[in-house]
Amino acid sequence: MIEVRGLSMRYGRTLAVNDLTFTVQPGLVTGFLGPNGAGKSTTMRAVLGLEIPAAGEALVDGRAYASLRRPMRTMGALLDAGAVHGGRTARAHLGCLARSNGIGPRRVATVLDQVGLADVSERRIGGFSLGMKQRLGIAAALLGDPAVLMFDEPLNGLDPEGIRWIRCLLRSLAAEGRTVLLSSHLMNELALTADHVVVIGRGRLIADTTTDALAARFQRDVLVRAARPERLTEILRAHGATVTTEDADPPPSAATGTGNSSVPAGIGGLSVRGMDAAGIGELALRAGIALRELTPRSASLEEAFMELTEDSLEYGTRLVTATEAAR
Repeated sequence: MIEVRGLSMRYGRTLAVNDLTFTVQPGLVTGFLGPNGAGKSTTMRAVLGLEIPAAGEALVDGRAYASLRRPMRTMGALLDAGAVHGGRTARAHLGCLARSNGIGPRRVATVLDQVGLADVSERRIGGFSLGMKQRLGIAAALLGDPAVLMFDEPLNGLDPEGIRWIRCLLRSLAAEGRTVLLSSHLMNELALTADHVVVIGRGRLIADTTTDALAARFQRDVLVRAARPERLTEILRAHGATVTTEDADPPPSAATGTGNSSVPAGIGGLSVRGMDAAGIGELALRAGIALRELTPRSASLEEAFMELTEDSLEYGTRLVTATEAAR
């Protein structure tokens, strides 16, 4: 596990991390989220012993990372893909890291092949693209075959194939029972990858929950399509729900003159707030109204993140209208 306990980090008068506590569990991909300046990278550096806390501690499997005799065998990390010697080849770079941790050359060849760099392993890193450097950094993190992995923005510079590859890689590592902590600003990808999320803002913990629980917390409404929408609307409103109609295309009978749709033209789905899907379904059953769709709708991970962190933005912006821009 990765354990952060009461961690505080201070730079002069700036409190970058403020009494932060969370645990990253094995068998899960945990997304580490926060706006710019929230303290994510500082926290990750503290986990690796690269920063000295003002208070608290950050532990890997119950120990400080700096106390591990061969740390790459316990934890692999990628914080900055550009922090490499450009004059070395990819194989030489990994070979140096391997020797420092008692890892043999066969493992170097294995991880080069795993990240797709085997064919360019003798090229100098200075000629690598950002995406290639990211792959090399991931190879370095995997080098010791560690049970704990931590990545800071590993998707930067990757093409769509690379993004899909790392998504599958992280999921497979977690499925093997490893601990995976991933920081990224690509919310759509995190929604597909992470099982759990830790959200911080201004150095403080905002949320520590599963992605499913976060979605449920920000449930917007329930979309209902029914055979008798007007009657169902009356029933739902009588039980305290707020119901609005959503526009839809004309039913097949209106468009083609055939069929016998029971949903009138102009009536789309019903957006229901203040009642969950189970309650709506029970009321519809009692009234003998057939339901064609009953879908709870939650905010996306990006929308939930924006709502959670709106008071923690260090560099907030606003949209400028065309009229304002022309002034």
